[in-house]
Amino acid sequence: MAKKMLHTCVRVKDLEKSMDFYTNVLGFHEVRKSDYPDSKFTLVYLAIEESGYELELTYNYDQSEPYDLGNGYGHIAIGVDDLESTHQEYKNSGNEVTELKVLSDGAANYFFVMDPDGYKIEVIQNK
Repeated sequence: MAKKMLHTCVRVKDLEKSMDFYTNVLGFHEVRKSDYPDSKFTLVYLAIEESGYELELTYNYDQSEPYDLGNGYGHIAIGVDDLESTHQEYKNSGNEVTELKVLSDGAANYFFVMDPDGYKIEVIQNK
């Protein structure tokens, strides 16, 4: 039986702020949006490319407190062609970013940027 990854869900407190971050900062585009007013939530599916893998933003209407991210969550990763200029761009736009890092074996160059809810997004240099 063939299997494939479909999406990753993150719960967001402010859908508009999160949509702005994921579309205007990270370059995702909206694939589809579904509102469920009777159940009091909205789902927005985003993608960077048409690979079939999506990021699901779940917005619960009545969520007034920030979500507890827990210590099991790691990060979402995206690849970019020019890591240094992307790092500078994200820094200049006021986003919280870490310093550029390189793994000791040179396998990856990367940094992290935080989304509006505090989720870490790893940005990696494309090979």
